[in-house]
Formats: sequence, structure tokens, C-alpha cells
Amino acid sequence: MRISAGGIRTTALRWMGLGVAISLILATCSAAQADESSSAAQAPASPPGDPRQSVSREDVDAALEHIPERVETMHRESGVPGMAVAIVFNDEVVYSAGFGVCELGGEEPVGPDTVFQIASLSKALSATAVAGVVGDGMITWDDPVVEHLPDFKLSDAYVTEHVTYADLFSHRSGLPAHAGDLLEDLGFDRHQILDRLSLQPLFPFRAEHHYTNFGLTAAAEAASVAAGKPWDELMEDRLFTPAGMIHSSARFDDYLAADNRAVPHQRDPEGNWIVTTHQRDPDAQSAAGGVLSTANDLAQWLRLQLAAGELHGQPIIDPAALLAMQTPHSIKGRPSTPSAHTNLYGLGMGISVRDDGYTNWSHSGAFLLGTGTNFSMIPGQRLGVVTITNGQPVGLAEATSDTVLDLIVDGEVSRDWLSGYMGVFADIYESQTPTDWSMPVDNPAPPARLSTYAGTYDNDYYGRMTVDHSSGTLVMTLGPKAMKFVLTPYDGNVFLFTPPGENSVGPTGITFDVEDGRAFSATSEFYDMTGLGTWTNSR
Repeated sequence: MRISAGGIRTTALRWMGLGVAISLILATCSAAQADESSSAAQAPASPPGDPRQSVSREDVDAALEHIPERVETMHRESGVPGMAVAIVFNDEVVYSAGFGVCELGGEEPVGPDTVFQIASLSKALSATAVAGVVGDGMITWDDPVVEHLPDFKLSDAYVTEHVTYADLFSHRSGLPAHAGDLLEDLGFDRHQILDRLSLQPLFPFRAEHHYTNFGLTAAAEAASVAAGKPWDELMEDRLFTPAGMIHSSARFDDYLAADNRAVPHQRDPEGNWIVTTHQRDPDAQSAAGGVLSTANDLAQWLRLQLAAGELHGQPIIDPAALLAMQTPHSIKGRPSTPSAHTNLYGLGMGISVRDDGYTNWSHSGAFLLGTGTNFSMIPGQRLGVVTITNGQPVGLAEATSDTVLDLIVDGEVSRDWLSGYMGVFADIYESQTPTDWSMPVDNPAPPARLSTYAGTYDNDYYGRMTVDHSSGTLVMTLGPKAMKFVLTPYDGNVFLFTPPGENSVGPTGITFDVEDGRAFSATSEFYDMTGLGTWTNSR
């Protein structure tokens, strides 16, 4: 089954739009980054497209005199409770520090060894571990994943047989953006979700970039089968232990067990920061978003990336396998004008070219339920920064990384990064469904008798739904954990409920189709983003 670009209606569009908007912010600082007075303009002649390192240790030391104060100011202005930052230059951790507290109302400060959930930074760490498996000769990036995960299936037989590790780690398999995420919110586990990806319609194979957590997770599962061990053990054996990342793990239980951990926070409807109302358990998509780590541990990973897979002079990851990860494989964001840069994507991380000619590797991570993270590296400068926070994404992590790089590379900050990013990130908290369900209907029609809607409804993708009226109120039950939702009358046969989990940004609607006094089906706009959101009454 194939779909066109216009066939997707999904809240995931806000993430795609966010990437484009961030790219526009980066483009506005071109003059500052290309300033002829900058140290980059004074670099010695070098081969075209591969500028030599221009940043010196003196540049770094000068920037470090201002970085702590700058970061503290942005941290305070954002309101995010806690954060940690690490900077690497010339294979040395030149700075690592924490700011704020692990939990609002508490006194434990955040430090460079405080454990955070790092959300989608997990993708780049997972790609590094898979590069290790590639370097060990167990797989290649271009192997079809079905060679080691034979039960994996997509809705097109050709794609199923040919989709590779590289396809899934670069989000070019054709799976719609965020396919499977809403199943995770409903409580389905990893294997249940991967099995149901076969029901998703596909975009053209290898033609477009659609960011998909569970496509990447499928590739990680295949790599773990090839390596003969569970994914969490593969991450530990192939990356965390040899890199000395002693506080890192791919298991949610290890996060909960950590003595020094940053508790996630979100904002309430009035904009006040609170401890998250629902602690995110990302084990279902561990490879894509489930890693926990610290600033100091992530600094070791930055060193490994910038040193072609070596640490302390010892080879950890095969450089050729790692270079494939650092090479563009898909177009993430097309240029808005003929002269604008194209945003690309490697294997688990974004790749772009700065206006000063240097390549940049970067990625952000975001849990709306309480985590915002970012790393940014300039390999030609042997320079990298990582920022992890315990607040839902507001742009603080990205602003910190860009401010640090500005100070080190150019000696000054090119713009107010925090204000720019906060404006962009505000959009991700708005529902992208066609209907604005927060707006009441003028003169709404009353619902039919509640018994009209009661029954058991089936859906191959989302599973069984039951609607019960015995309490005098319609109650809908969904998912393997039997989550219950009160259905509130909205207009005639349309009712409101609030979906659970990470992707919910407020109430949405469910519309019952009624004939002869009986509902025969029900469709939820929120769950119908790829045409899979209709349940059929089985009675």
C-alpha cells in the first residue's frame, strides 16, 4: 500500500515543521558565521570542501570565561529546572557542569554525572553501537534487515525484502512519520508495535525522509539478533563499557534506580513548571529514544565520534563503519531558496554544512513529558557540545549548543538563540488535527441515547475498543492495558476525549456512524492520521 505526501494527517507534522523552522533560524545567522573577521576566515588554505581547523585552545579558553554565565542566564530565563552541559575540543573534555536542580522542590543540584533521559539523542548512540556490529563483520549497513529479523514486514513486499539498516537509520524506508508512536502511548510493547507496522501505508521507498522511531527500532532489533544478545546488552557491550560511559544504559529500570537522576518536568496550563504528570517509559523504542546518560558520559561519546572511533588511543568502533554513519543518506529539509543550504541526515543524526564551510553533526531529543536535549559537533574543528535538560523542550538545549559554538568559533554570540528557539518550539504544543477540538460548536446537537454507542469495536492496528454506558456516562476502553477514557458529548454523534501519552496535546474527537439507532463504526481524527483510525462494531 502506498500513499502520497498529501495523504498524511498527523500530529507528527509539528515535528517535521519544527526541523524546518530550526533550519530557518540557522540560516538567519549566515552573516555572523561567515564574517570575514572571524577566525575561520583566517584559516590556512586547504582542499576545497574540507577546511582546516581554525579554532585554537586559546579560542576555547577565552570562550570558557563567558560560557558558564551565558548558560546560567539562559537556564534562568527558560525556567527549565535543571540542565547539564559538556564541551569537547581536540579529544579533551574542556568543560562539564550542571545547573539547577534535579527536581523542583528539592535541593539536589544537577551535576555532570546526573542521569538524564536523553530522548532522541539515543538514535545517534544506537547508530554508533550498530556501527560496532558492522565493524565486527556481523552485518553491513546495506544488508536487508529481514536477513536477521525474518518476521519483520511492511505493507509492500518489495520494501520488506530490500529495506536495509541504512534505510531505517536514515528514515527513508517509506514509513510515515512517527509510525507506531501512538501505539506506544496506548501501552503496546515493542514487538506488538513492530508487528503492526505492516499495516501502515508507505511513501515511495528511498524517495523521502520521514522520521520514524519504530523503523529505526526495527533495525536495532535486527542488529541485536545478528550480535546474539538483547539490545540493551548490545549497547552496553559495544559502546557503554568500552567507552567508559559508566552511568549510561538502554534500560528504563536503570534510570529509575539511579540515585542521582534528573526528574522530568513539564508546564501546566498556566505555564508553571511542575514535575511531569506521567513519567515516560521509552523502553518500547529504546534504540530510538530510551537511552539514559550523563553529561560526562556523553562527552566520551563526542570524543569517540570526533576521533574516528578511538578513545585513549584505542580503537572502539571501526572508522569505516562510523564514517558511513556520518555520511548523508537522506534529505531531511529541502532548501527554501536556491542559495540556502540543504539539511541532510546520516544514520541516526543530522548533517549540514555551516556557512563558514564546516560540516556540522547534530540532533535534538524531545519528550513533551519532560526532556529536551541536543548535541552539535563540528568535526573539522574537533569541537562538540552536548546539552541535556529535565524540562519539556522549549529550545534551551539547542540555544545552549549554538551559543557555545558561537563563542568558541567566532568569539561572540551571533543572535539571541534562546528567544528564537522558544518561538519555534511553542508551535509543537498546538494540535495539528484538522479540527480545533478546543473550540465549542454553536448550538450543538444532543447525542442519541447512550446505548446507541455501546458495544465492542475492532481495529486491526489499534486493537479492540469497548464503549460502555452502564455508569450513565460513556466510557471508552483502549489498548492492552485497558486504558479508560470518558467520552464527553460535543455535537450529536461526536464526543471528546483526551488521548494518553507523549503525543497528546489536548482533547480530540471521536465520531460514531449511526444507522437504525445503532453505531456501526467510530473514527477518531487523532488516530486516523494514516487512515487507520476507524473501529468497526463487531456486534
